[in-house]
Amino acid sequence: MSNQRIIVDPITRIEGHLRIEVEVDENNVIQKAYSSSTLWRGLETIVKNRDPRDVGFLIQRICGVCTFSHYRAGIEAVEDALGIVPPLNAKLTRSLMNQSLFMHDHVVHFYHLHGLDWVDVVAALDADVEKASKEAFKYAKYPIATGENDLKKVKDRVKEFVQRGQLGPFANAYWGHKTYRLSPEQNLIVLSHYLKALEVQRDLAKLMALFGGKQPHPQSLTVGGVTCVMDLLDPSRMGEYLTLFKKGVEFIENAYEADVIMVASAYKDEPSVTQIAGVKNFMSHREMQLNRNEFLFDTGIIYDLDLSKVFEINEDLITEEATHSWYENNEALHPYDGKTNPKYTGLKDMETIGANGEKVHSKVIDEKGKYSWIKSPRYDGKTMEVGPLACILISYAKGNKRIVPLVDEFLEKTQLPKSALFSALGRTAARMIQTKAIAKYGLEAFNTLIENLKVDQDTYTSYKIDKNKEYKGRFIGDVPRGMLSHWIRIKNGVVENYQAVVPSTWNAGPIDALGQVGPYESNLVGVKVADITQPLEIIRIIHSFDPCIACAVHFMDKKGNDLGTYKVDPLYGLSCK
Repeated sequence: MSNQRIIVDPITRIEGHLRIEVEVDENNVIQKAYSSSTLWRGLETIVKNRDPRDVGFLIQRICGVCTFSHYRAGIEAVEDALGIVPPLNAKLTRSLMNQSLFMHDHVVHFYHLHGLDWVDVVAALDADVEKASKEAFKYAKYPIATGENDLKKVKDRVKEFVQRGQLGPFANAYWGHKTYRLSPEQNLIVLSHYLKALEVQRDLAKLMALFGGKQPHPQSLTVGGVTCVMDLLDPSRMGEYLTLFKKGVEFIENAYEADVIMVASAYKDEPSVTQIAGVKNFMSHREMQLNRNEFLFDTGIIYDLDLSKVFEINEDLITEEATHSWYENNEALHPYDGKTNPKYTGLKDMETIGANGEKVHSKVIDEKGKYSWIKSPRYDGKTMEVGPLACILISYAKGNKRIVPLVDEFLEKTQLPKSALFSALGRTAARMIQTKAIAKYGLEAFNTLIENLKVDQDTYTSYKIDKNKEYKGRFIGDVPRGMLSHWIRIKNGVVENYQAVVPSTWNAGPIDALGQVGPYESNLVGVKVADITQPLEIIRIIHSFDPCIACAVHFMDKKGNDLGTYKVDPLYGLSCK
Protein backbone atom coordinates (compact mmCIF):
# COMPACT_ATOMS: atom_id res chain seq x y z
CA MET A 1 0.00 0.00 0.00
CA SER A 2 1.40 3.42 -0.98
CA ASN A 3 1.68 6.31 1.42
CA GLN A 4 -1.34 8.55 1.92
CA ARG A 5 -1.21 12.35 2.12
CA ILE A 6 -2.96 14.25 4.96
CA ILE A 7 -3.40 18.02 4.94
CA VAL A 8 -3.89 20.09 8.08
CA ASP A 9 -4.68 23.58 6.87
CA PRO A 10 -4.84 25.86 8.67
CA ILE A 11 -3.11 24.93 11.91
CA THR A 12 -5.32 26.74 14.41
CA ARG A 13 -4.45 28.44 17.69
CA ILE A 14 -1.26 30.02 16.32
CA GLU A 15 -0.25 33.47 15.09
CA GLY A 16 -0.54 33.58 11.30
CA HIS A 17 -1.30 30.90 8.72
CA LEU A 18 0.50 27.54 8.63
CA ARG A 19 -0.18 24.47 6.52
CA ILE A 20 1.19 21.03 7.43
CA GLU A 21 1.14 18.11 5.00
CA VAL A 22 2.27 14.61 5.96
CA GLU A 23 2.54 11.24 4.27
CA VAL A 24 1.63 8.22 6.38
CA ASP A 25 2.27 4.54 5.68
CA GLU A 26 -0.19 1.67 6.13
CA ASN A 27 0.35 1.85 9.91
CA ASN A 28 -0.38 5.61 10.02
CA VAL A 29 3.25 6.37 10.81
CA ILE A 30 4.42 9.66 9.32
CA GLN A 31 7.14 9.07 6.71
CA LYS A 32 7.41 12.59 5.27
CA ALA A 33 6.28 15.98 6.53
CA TYR A 34 6.12 19.41 4.94
CA SER A 35 5.69 22.79 6.61
CA SER A 36 4.32 25.57 4.45
CA SER A 37 3.43 29.16 5.14
CA THR A 38 0.78 29.98 2.57
CA LEU A 39 0.11 33.65 3.25
CA TRP A 40 2.53 36.45 2.46
CA ARG A 41 2.86 39.55 4.59
CA GLY A 42 5.59 41.86 5.72
CA LEU A 43 7.51 44.96 6.52
CA GLU A 44 11.17 44.62 5.59
CA THR A 45 10.77 46.57 2.38
CA ILE A 46 8.62 49.25 3.99
CA VAL A 47 11.49 50.44 6.21
CA LYS A 48 13.87 50.87 3.26
CA ASN A 49 14.80 54.47 2.47
CA ARG A 50 13.35 55.62 5.78
CA ASP A 51 14.94 57.32 8.75
CA PRO A 52 16.58 54.60 10.93
CA ARG A 53 15.00 56.16 14.01
CA ASP A 54 11.58 55.09 12.72
CA VAL A 55 12.55 51.45 12.17
CA GLY A 56 11.52 50.11 15.59
CA PHE A 57 8.06 51.68 15.42
CA LEU A 58 7.41 50.25 11.96
CA ILE A 59 9.03 46.85 12.32
CA GLN A 60 7.14 46.01 15.53
CA ARG A 61 4.06 45.68 13.29
CA ILE A 62 5.49 42.38 12.03
CA CYS A 63 3.30 40.77 14.67
CA GLY A 64 0.57 41.75 17.11
CA VAL A 65 1.73 39.18 19.70
CA CYS A 66 5.51 39.58 19.73
CA THR A 67 5.29 43.36 19.48
CA PHE A 68 7.92 44.26 22.03
CA SER A 69 10.37 41.72 20.59
CA HIS A 70 10.48 43.27 17.13
CA TYR A 71 10.19 46.81 18.48
CA ARG A 72 13.22 46.33 20.69
CA ALA A 73 15.10 44.45 17.94
CA GLY A 74 14.57 47.30 15.47
CA ILE A 75 15.71 49.88 18.02
CA GLU A 76 18.78 47.94 19.15
CA ALA A 77 19.85 47.01 15.61
CA VAL A 78 20.09 50.73 14.85
CA GLU A 79 21.93 51.35 18.14
CA ASP A 80 24.43 48.65 17.26
CA ALA A 81 24.97 50.13 13.80
CA LEU A 82 25.57 53.63 15.19
CA GLY A 83 27.69 52.45 18.12
CA ILE A 84 25.20 53.70 20.74
CA VAL A 85 25.30 52.26 24.27
CA PRO A 86 22.07 53.10 26.15
CA PRO A 87 22.32 53.93 29.89
CA LEU A 88 21.89 51.13 32.41
CA ASN A 89 18.47 52.46 33.42
CA ALA A 90 17.25 52.08 29.84
CA LYS A 91 18.67 48.57 29.55
CA LEU A 92 17.00 47.43 32.77
CA THR A 93 13.68 49.04 31.84
CA ARG A 94 13.72 47.13 28.56
CA SER A 95 14.52 43.98 30.52
CA LEU A 96 11.51 44.49 32.80
CA MET A 97 9.25 44.98 29.78
CA ASN A 98 10.74 41.86 28.25
CA GLN A 99 10.01 39.89 31.41
CA SER A 100 6.37 40.90 31.27
CA LEU A 101 6.21 39.77 27.63
CA PHE A 102 7.67 36.34 28.41
CA MET A 103 5.38 35.76 31.38
CA HIS A 104 2.31 36.84 29.44
CA ASP A 105 3.26 34.98 26.27
CA HIS A 106 4.07 31.65 27.90
CA VAL A 107 0.98 31.59 30.13
CA VAL A 108 -1.27 32.37 27.16
CA HIS A 109 0.46 29.74 25.04
CA PHE A 110 0.18 26.87 27.48
CA TYR A 111 -3.46 27.44 28.36
CA HIS A 112 -5.13 29.12 25.42
CA LEU A 113 -3.09 27.87 22.45
CA HIS A 114 -1.53 24.58 23.55
CA GLY A 115 -3.75 23.54 26.47
CA LEU A 116 -6.46 21.74 24.52
CA ASP A 117 -3.77 19.48 23.03
CA TRP A 118 -3.36 18.00 26.51
CA VAL A 119 -6.81 18.51 28.05
CA ASP A 120 -10.02 16.70 27.11
CA VAL A 121 -12.62 19.29 28.04
CA VAL A 122 -15.58 16.95 27.60
CA ALA A 123 -13.97 14.31 29.83
CA ALA A 124 -13.79 16.92 32.59
CA LEU A 125 -17.58 16.58 32.94
CA ASP A 126 -17.02 13.14 34.51
CA ALA A 127 -14.77 14.57 37.21
CA ASP A 128 -15.46 14.19 40.91
CA VAL A 129 -15.11 17.74 42.22
CA GLU A 130 -13.93 16.66 45.68
CA LYS A 131 -11.30 14.30 44.23
CA ALA A 132 -10.16 16.98 41.81
CA SER A 133 -9.68 19.50 44.62
CA LYS A 134 -7.53 17.02 46.53
CA GLU A 135 -5.62 16.08 43.36
CA ALA A 136 -4.49 19.69 42.94
CA PHE A 137 -2.53 19.51 46.21
CA LYS A 138 -0.30 16.81 44.75
CA TYR A 139 1.29 19.35 42.43
CA ALA A 140 1.11 22.68 44.28
CA LYS A 141 1.40 23.70 47.92
CA TYR A 142 -1.12 26.50 47.45
CA PRO A 143 -3.25 25.57 44.41
CA ILE A 144 -5.20 28.32 42.68
CA ALA A 145 -8.84 28.16 41.56
CA THR A 146 -9.17 24.51 42.59
CA GLY A 147 -11.45 24.70 45.60
CA GLU A 148 -14.53 22.49 45.37
CA ASN A 149 -16.78 25.50 44.75
CA ASP A 150 -14.45 26.84 42.05
CA LEU A 151 -14.30 23.52 40.26
CA LYS A 152 -18.05 22.98 40.51
CA LYS A 153 -18.65 26.36 38.84
CA VAL A 154 -16.29 25.44 36.00
CA LYS A 155 -17.89 22.03 35.56
CA ASP A 156 -21.40 23.50 35.50
CA ARG A 157 -20.31 26.14 33.03
CA VAL A 158 -18.95 23.58 30.56
CA LYS A 159 -21.98 21.36 31.10
CA GLU A 160 -24.21 24.24 29.97
CA PHE A 161 -22.15 24.57 26.79
CA VAL A 162 -22.49 20.86 26.05
CA GLN A 163 -26.21 20.76 26.77
CA ARG A 164 -26.75 23.60 24.33
CA GLY A 165 -24.75 21.67 21.77
CA GLN A 166 -22.16 24.41 21.65
CA LEU A 167 -18.76 24.32 23.33
CA GLY A 168 -17.95 27.95 22.65
CA PRO A 169 -14.16 28.43 22.83
CA PHE A 170 -13.72 24.66 23.18
CA ALA A 171 -15.53 23.73 19.96
CA ASN A 172 -14.05 21.85 17.00
CA ALA A 173 -11.49 19.85 18.95
CA TYR A 174 -10.75 16.12 18.97
CA TRP A 175 -12.54 15.23 22.23
CA GLY A 176 -12.21 11.61 23.27
CA HIS A 177 -8.98 11.15 21.32
CA LYS A 178 -7.01 7.99 22.14
CA THR A 179 -3.87 9.89 23.13
CA TYR A 180 -5.39 12.04 25.86
CA ARG A 181 -3.81 10.94 29.15
CA LEU A 182 -5.22 13.10 31.95
CA SER A 183 -7.86 11.78 34.34
CA PRO A 184 -11.25 13.58 34.43
CA GLU A 185 -10.18 15.31 37.65
CA GLN A 186 -6.89 16.47 36.14
CA ASN A 187 -8.73 17.72 33.06
CA LEU A 188 -11.01 19.77 35.30
CA ILE A 189 -8.06 21.30 37.17
CA VAL A 190 -6.35 22.52 33.99
CA LEU A 191 -9.70 23.70 32.61
CA SER A 192 -10.23 25.83 35.72
CA HIS A 193 -6.75 27.31 35.27
CA TYR A 194 -7.51 27.92 31.58
CA LEU A 195 -10.31 30.26 32.66
CA LYS A 196 -8.27 31.81 35.48
CA ALA A 197 -5.44 32.48 33.04
CA LEU A 198 -7.72 34.77 31.04
CA GLU A 199 -7.70 37.09 34.05
CA VAL A 200 -4.00 36.63 34.79
CA GLN A 201 -2.86 37.42 31.26
CA ARG A 202 -4.69 40.73 31.46
CA ASP A 203 -2.66 41.71 34.52
CA LEU A 204 0.57 40.56 32.87
CA ALA A 205 -0.23 42.68 29.82
CA LYS A 206 -0.57 45.68 32.15
CA LEU A 207 3.02 45.07 33.28
CA MET A 208 4.34 46.02 29.86
CA ALA A 209 1.91 48.92 29.51
CA LEU A 210 3.21 50.47 32.76
CA PHE A 211 6.54 51.31 31.10
CA GLY A 212 5.53 50.91 27.47
CA GLY A 213 2.58 53.27 27.41
CA LYS A 214 0.28 50.65 25.96
CA GLN A 215 0.03 46.99 25.04
CA PRO A 216 0.32 45.70 22.41
CA HIS A 217 2.72 47.88 20.47
CA PRO A 218 4.40 49.84 23.29
CA GLN A 219 5.85 53.25 22.44
CA SER A 220 8.47 54.08 25.07
CA LEU A 221 11.62 52.76 23.41
CA THR A 222 13.70 55.08 21.26
CA VAL A 223 17.13 54.87 19.67
CA GLY A 224 19.45 55.72 22.54
CA GLY A 225 17.25 54.69 25.46
CA VAL A 226 13.69 54.94 26.78
CA THR A 227 11.20 57.79 27.17
CA CYS A 228 9.24 56.61 30.24
CA VAL A 229 11.33 58.77 32.59
CA MET A 230 8.46 60.00 34.74
CA ASP A 231 7.16 56.45 35.24
CA LEU A 232 10.56 55.32 36.52
CA LEU A 233 10.67 58.22 38.98
CA ASP A 234 7.11 57.67 40.23
CA PRO A 235 7.08 55.44 43.38
CA SER A 236 3.43 54.52 42.85
CA ARG A 237 4.16 53.39 39.29
CA MET A 238 7.04 51.23 40.43
CA GLY A 239 4.91 49.84 43.23
CA GLU A 240 2.18 48.93 40.77
CA TYR A 241 4.73 47.02 38.68
CA LEU A 242 5.85 45.11 41.74
CA THR A 243 2.27 44.25 42.73
CA LEU A 244 1.27 42.98 39.29
CA PHE A 245 4.53 41.07 38.91
CA LYS A 246 3.93 39.22 42.18
CA LYS A 247 0.35 38.37 41.12
CA GLY A 248 1.77 36.80 37.99
CA VAL A 249 4.37 34.89 40.00
CA GLU A 250 1.67 33.43 42.24
CA PHE A 251 -0.17 31.98 39.25
CA ILE A 252 3.01 30.74 37.59
CA GLU A 253 4.21 28.89 40.69
CA ASN A 254 0.87 27.53 41.91
CA ALA A 255 -0.97 26.82 38.67
CA TYR A 256 1.21 26.91 35.55
CA GLU A 257 4.15 24.99 36.99
CA ALA A 258 1.86 22.52 38.74
CA ASP A 259 -0.14 21.84 35.56
CA VAL A 260 2.94 21.28 33.42
CA ILE A 261 4.35 18.84 35.98
CA MET A 262 0.97 17.06 36.07
CA VAL A 263 0.80 16.92 32.27
CA ALA A 264 4.40 15.72 31.97
CA SER A 265 3.82 12.98 34.53
CA ALA A 266 0.68 11.81 32.73
CA TYR A 267 2.13 11.93 29.20
CA LYS A 268 5.61 10.54 29.85
CA ASP A 269 4.61 7.23 28.21
CA GLU A 270 2.89 8.81 25.19
CA PRO A 271 5.25 8.18 22.21
CA SER A 272 3.98 11.06 20.09
CA VAL A 273 5.24 13.66 22.59
CA THR A 274 8.31 11.88 23.98
CA GLN A 275 9.92 11.03 20.64
CA ILE A 276 13.45 12.46 20.46
CA ALA A 277 13.73 15.66 18.43
CA GLY A 278 14.47 15.24 14.74
CA VAL A 279 16.85 18.19 14.57
CA LYS A 280 19.48 17.55 17.21
CA ASN A 281 21.24 20.93 17.12
CA PHE A 282 20.09 23.76 19.37
CA MET A 283 21.02 27.46 19.42
CA SER A 284 20.16 30.33 21.76
CA HIS A 285 21.43 33.79 22.66
CA ARG A 286 21.84 35.42 26.06
CA GLU A 287 18.77 37.24 27.29
CA MET A 288 17.11 38.98 30.22
CA GLN A 289 19.59 41.39 31.79
CA LEU A 290 19.45 41.25 35.59
CA ASN A 291 22.13 43.75 36.58
CA ARG A 292 25.06 45.60 35.08
CA ASN A 293 26.86 42.43 33.97
CA GLU A 294 24.61 39.36 34.35
CA PHE A 295 21.93 37.83 32.13
CA LEU A 296 19.44 35.16 33.17
CA PHE A 297 19.90 32.97 30.07
CA ASP A 298 23.08 32.00 28.19
CA THR A 299 24.42 32.01 24.64
CA GLY A 300 25.61 28.98 22.73
CA ILE A 301 25.13 26.02 20.41
CA ILE A 302 24.67 22.34 21.19
CA TYR A 303 25.32 19.76 18.49
CA ASP A 304 23.84 16.27 18.34
CA LEU A 305 22.06 16.45 21.74
CA ASP A 306 25.45 16.61 23.48
CA LEU A 307 25.11 18.57 26.73
CA SER A 308 28.78 18.10 27.61
CA LYS A 309 29.99 20.79 25.23
CA VAL A 310 28.58 24.20 24.28
CA PHE A 311 29.99 26.12 21.31
CA GLU A 312 29.95 29.88 20.91
CA ILE A 313 28.00 31.50 18.07
CA ASN A 314 29.84 32.94 15.07
CA GLU A 315 27.42 35.44 13.54
CA ASP A 316 29.16 35.27 10.18
CA LEU A 317 27.94 31.67 9.77
CA ILE A 318 24.22 32.58 9.78
CA THR A 319 22.58 32.37 6.35
CA GLU A 320 19.16 32.10 4.75
CA GLU A 321 18.39 30.26 1.52
CA ALA A 322 15.25 29.81 -0.59
CA THR A 323 15.71 26.57 -2.52
CA HIS A 324 12.20 25.45 -1.57
CA SER A 325 10.81 28.89 -0.74
CA TRP A 326 8.76 31.08 -3.08
CA TYR A 327 11.60 33.50 -3.86
CA GLU A 328 13.91 33.96 -6.85
CA ASN A 329 17.28 33.88 -5.15
CA ASN A 330 18.12 30.36 -3.95
CA GLU A 331 21.65 30.97 -2.75
CA ALA A 332 22.53 30.96 0.93
CA LEU A 333 23.06 34.62 1.90
CA HIS A 334 24.06 36.29 5.13
CA PRO A 335 21.19 38.47 6.43
CA TYR A 336 23.17 41.65 5.74
CA ASP A 337 22.96 40.70 2.07
CA GLY A 338 19.52 39.08 2.11
CA LYS A 339 17.19 39.28 -0.90
CA THR A 340 13.43 38.84 -0.90
CA ASN A 341 12.17 38.72 -4.49
CA PRO A 342 8.99 36.64 -4.82
CA LYS A 343 8.60 33.68 -7.17
CA TYR A 344 5.32 31.91 -6.53
CA THR A 345 5.08 28.57 -8.35
CA GLY A 346 1.70 27.35 -7.09
CA LEU A 347 0.37 24.02 -5.91
CA LYS A 348 -0.17 20.67 -7.62
CA ASP A 349 -3.12 18.26 -7.86
CA MET A 350 -3.21 15.11 -5.75
CA GLU A 351 -5.54 12.65 -4.01
CA THR A 352 -5.45 13.12 -0.24
CA ILE A 353 -7.30 11.83 2.81
CA GLY A 354 -10.20 14.09 3.75
CA ALA A 355 -11.76 14.78 7.15
CA ASN A 356 -14.07 11.74 6.80
CA GLY A 357 -11.21 9.38 5.98
CA GLU A 358 -12.10 9.12 2.29
CA LYS A 359 -9.92 10.19 -0.63
CA VAL A 360 -10.54 13.67 -2.00
CA HIS A 361 -9.04 15.70 -4.80
CA SER A 362 -6.84 18.44 -3.35
CA LYS A 363 -4.32 21.11 -4.13
CA VAL A 364 -1.09 20.14 -2.40
CA ILE A 365 2.39 21.61 -2.12
CA ASP A 366 5.03 20.55 -4.64
CA GLU A 367 7.75 19.24 -2.37
CA LYS A 368 10.18 18.88 -5.29
CA GLY A 369 9.91 22.59 -6.03
CA LYS A 370 9.10 25.65 -3.96
CA TYR A 371 6.38 25.28 -1.33
CA SER A 372 6.57 27.91 1.41
CA TRP A 373 6.90 31.66 1.92
CA ILE A 374 9.28 30.92 4.80
CA LYS A 375 12.99 30.77 4.01
CA SER A 376 15.45 28.18 5.37
CA PRO A 377 17.93 29.70 7.87
CA ARG A 378 21.08 27.71 8.58
CA TYR A 379 24.07 28.01 10.87
CA ASP A 380 27.30 26.85 9.23
CA GLY A 381 25.08 25.00 6.79
CA LYS A 382 23.31 23.08 9.58
CA THR A 383 19.70 23.11 10.76
CA MET A 384 19.07 24.47 14.23
CA GLU A 385 16.17 24.38 16.64
CA VAL A 386 15.65 27.60 18.55
CA GLY A 387 13.17 28.40 21.30
CA PRO A 388 12.69 27.98 25.06
CA LEU A 389 14.00 24.41 24.90
CA ALA A 390 17.24 25.54 23.24
CA CYS A 391 17.53 28.36 25.78
CA ILE A 392 17.07 26.07 28.78
CA LEU A 393 19.32 23.29 27.40
CA ILE A 394 22.21 25.64 26.71
CA SER A 395 21.90 27.40 30.06
CA TYR A 396 21.73 23.98 31.72
CA ALA A 397 24.74 22.67 29.81
CA LYS A 398 26.73 25.77 30.77
CA GLY A 399 25.99 25.14 34.44
CA ASN A 400 23.90 28.31 34.87
CA LYS A 401 23.44 28.56 38.64
CA ARG A 402 19.90 29.87 38.31
CA ILE A 403 18.67 27.40 35.68
CA VAL A 404 20.28 24.08 36.67
CA PRO A 405 18.29 23.68 39.93
CA LEU A 406 14.99 24.43 38.13
CA VAL A 407 15.62 21.78 35.47
CA ASP A 408 16.73 19.20 38.04
CA GLU A 409 13.67 19.95 40.17
CA PHE A 410 11.35 19.39 37.21
CA LEU A 411 13.02 16.08 36.31
CA GLU A 412 12.84 14.92 39.92
CA LYS A 413 9.15 15.79 40.32
CA THR A 414 8.15 14.08 37.06
CA GLN A 415 10.63 11.19 37.32
CA LEU A 416 11.68 11.87 33.74
CA PRO A 417 15.21 11.26 32.40
CA LYS A 418 17.22 14.13 30.87
CA SER A 419 16.62 12.64 27.43
CA ALA A 420 12.91 13.48 27.80
CA LEU A 421 13.82 17.14 27.46
CA PHE A 422 14.63 16.60 23.77
CA SER A 423 10.99 16.20 22.78
CA ALA A 424 7.66 17.96 22.33
CA LEU A 425 6.97 17.32 26.01
CA GLY A 426 10.35 18.76 26.94
CA ARG A 427 9.71 21.75 24.72
CA THR A 428 6.50 22.54 26.63
CA ALA A 429 8.23 21.98 29.96
CA ALA A 430 11.15 24.24 28.99
CA ARG A 431 8.75 27.08 28.33
CA MET A 432 7.43 26.71 31.89
CA ILE A 433 10.95 26.49 33.34
CA GLN A 434 11.90 29.64 31.47
CA THR A 435 8.85 31.42 32.90
CA LYS A 436 9.57 30.20 36.42
CA ALA A 437 13.15 31.43 36.14
CA ILE A 438 11.87 34.89 35.27
CA ALA A 439 9.34 34.74 38.11
CA LYS A 440 12.04 33.70 40.57
CA TYR A 441 14.90 35.97 39.50
CA GLY A 442 13.36 38.72 37.39
CA LEU A 443 13.07 41.18 40.25
CA GLU A 444 16.86 41.33 40.42
CA ALA A 445 16.57 43.70 37.46
CA PHE A 446 13.85 45.68 39.24
CA ASN A 447 15.89 46.04 42.42
CA THR A 448 19.04 46.96 40.48
CA LEU A 449 17.06 49.65 38.64
CA ILE A 450 15.68 51.09 41.89
CA GLU A 451 19.15 51.31 43.42
CA ASN A 452 20.72 52.79 40.30
CA LEU A 453 18.03 55.48 40.02
CA LYS A 454 19.11 56.79 43.42
CA VAL A 455 22.47 57.87 41.98
CA ASP A 456 21.85 58.01 38.22
CA GLN A 457 18.69 59.06 36.39
CA ASP A 458 20.01 58.93 32.82
CA THR A 459 17.71 57.13 30.38
CA TYR A 460 19.08 58.33 27.04
CA THR A 461 22.38 58.47 25.14
CA SER A 462 22.63 61.22 22.49
CA TYR A 463 24.05 60.48 19.03
CA LYS A 464 24.44 61.78 15.50
CA ILE A 465 23.90 60.10 12.13
CA ASP A 466 26.52 61.11 9.56
CA LYS A 467 24.88 60.97 6.12
CA ASN A 468 28.31 60.60 4.54
CA LYS A 469 29.00 57.36 6.39
CA GLU A 470 27.69 53.84 5.88
CA TYR A 471 26.66 51.79 8.89
CA LYS A 472 25.64 48.23 9.54
CA GLY A 473 24.43 46.63 12.75
CA ARG A 474 22.28 43.91 14.21
CA PHE A 475 20.25 42.83 17.14
CA ILE A 476 20.53 39.25 18.40
CA GLY A 477 18.63 37.96 21.40
CA ASP A 478 16.21 35.34 22.58
CA VAL A 479 12.52 36.19 22.54
CA PRO A 480 9.58 33.99 23.69
CA ARG A 481 9.85 31.74 20.62
CA GLY A 482 13.63 31.61 20.43
CA MET A 483 16.61 33.35 18.88
CA LEU A 484 15.70 36.49 16.93
CA SER A 485 18.04 38.64 14.85
CA HIS A 486 17.46 41.87 12.93
CA TRP A 487 20.11 43.11 10.46
CA ILE A 488 20.34 46.64 9.09
CA ARG A 489 22.46 48.60 6.60
CA ILE A 490 22.31 52.40 6.67
CA LYS A 491 23.50 54.57 3.75
CA ASN A 492 23.00 58.29 3.07
CA GLY A 493 21.25 58.58 6.40
CA VAL A 494 18.45 56.12 5.49
CA VAL A 495 17.89 52.36 5.64
CA GLU A 496 19.46 50.63 2.63
CA ASN A 497 18.61 47.02 3.55
CA TYR A 498 16.78 45.27 6.39
CA GLN A 499 16.32 41.60 7.20
CA ALA A 500 14.74 39.84 10.16
CA VAL A 501 15.57 36.20 10.89
CA VAL A 502 12.93 35.10 13.37
CA PRO A 503 12.54 31.98 15.56
CA SER A 504 9.65 30.49 13.59
CA THR A 505 11.71 30.87 10.40
CA TRP A 506 14.46 28.74 11.96
CA ASN A 507 11.94 26.14 13.10
CA ALA A 508 9.29 26.15 10.34
CA GLY A 509 11.52 26.55 7.28
CA PRO A 510 11.36 24.03 4.42
CA ILE A 511 13.98 21.61 3.07
CA ASP A 512 17.29 23.21 2.06
CA ALA A 513 19.56 22.62 -0.95
CA LEU A 514 21.28 19.71 0.83
CA GLY A 515 17.98 17.97 1.58
CA GLN A 516 18.12 18.86 5.29
CA VAL A 517 14.70 19.33 6.88
CA GLY A 518 13.85 21.86 9.55
CA PRO A 519 12.58 21.20 13.11
CA TYR A 520 8.84 21.22 12.32
CA GLU A 521 9.18 18.71 9.50
CA SER A 522 11.76 16.48 11.18
CA ASN A 523 9.87 16.27 14.48
CA LEU A 524 6.79 14.89 12.75
CA VAL A 525 8.58 12.07 10.93
CA GLY A 526 8.20 8.77 12.77
CA VAL A 527 5.11 9.82 14.74
CA LYS A 528 2.20 7.40 14.68
CA VAL A 529 -1.18 9.05 14.12
CA ALA A 530 -3.87 7.17 16.04
CA ASP A 531 -6.69 8.42 13.81
CA ILE A 532 -5.87 10.11 10.52
CA THR A 533 -9.24 11.89 10.56
CA GLN A 534 -8.28 13.47 13.91
CA PRO A 535 -4.54 14.26 13.65
CA LEU A 536 -4.17 15.57 17.21
CA GLU A 537 -0.58 14.33 17.38
CA ILE A 538 0.43 16.63 14.54
CA ILE A 539 -1.19 19.67 16.12
CA ARG A 540 0.25 18.88 19.55
CA ILE A 541 3.81 18.64 18.22
CA ILE A 542 3.57 21.79 16.10
CA HIS A 543 2.00 23.73 18.97
CA SER A 544 4.92 22.73 21.20
CA PHE A 545 7.00 25.20 19.14
CA ASP A 546 4.40 27.98 19.62
CA PRO A 547 4.41 28.97 15.92
CA CYS A 548 4.35 32.64 15.03
CA ILE A 549 4.02 32.60 11.27
CA ALA A 550 3.14 36.29 11.28
CA CYS A 551 6.77 36.77 12.36
CA ALA A 552 8.25 34.20 10.01
CA VAL A 553 6.77 35.72 6.84
CA HIS A 554 7.09 39.47 6.63
CA PHE A 555 7.58 40.96 3.20
CA MET A 556 5.20 43.08 1.16
CA ASP A 557 5.10 45.61 -1.67
CA LYS A 558 5.80 49.03 -0.17
CA LYS A 559 3.60 50.67 -2.81
CA GLY A 560 0.54 48.71 -1.76
CA ASN A 561 0.16 46.81 -5.01
CA ASP A 562 -1.96 43.66 -5.19
CA LEU A 563 0.55 40.80 -4.84
CA GLY A 564 -1.94 37.97 -5.12
CA THR A 565 -5.43 36.82 -4.37
CA TYR A 566 -5.87 34.05 -1.83
CA LYS A 567 -8.86 31.84 -1.28
CA VAL A 568 -9.20 29.13 1.34
CA ASP A 569 -11.52 26.24 0.57
CA PRO A 570 -12.35 24.06 3.62
CA LEU A 571 -12.19 20.89 1.50
CA TYR A 572 -9.41 21.46 -0.94
CA GLY A 573 -7.11 23.84 0.80
CA LEU A 574 -5.64 27.06 -0.51
CA SER A 575 -5.31 28.37 -4.02
CA CYS A 576 -3.52 31.45 -5.25
CA LYS A 577 -3.70 33.38 -8.45
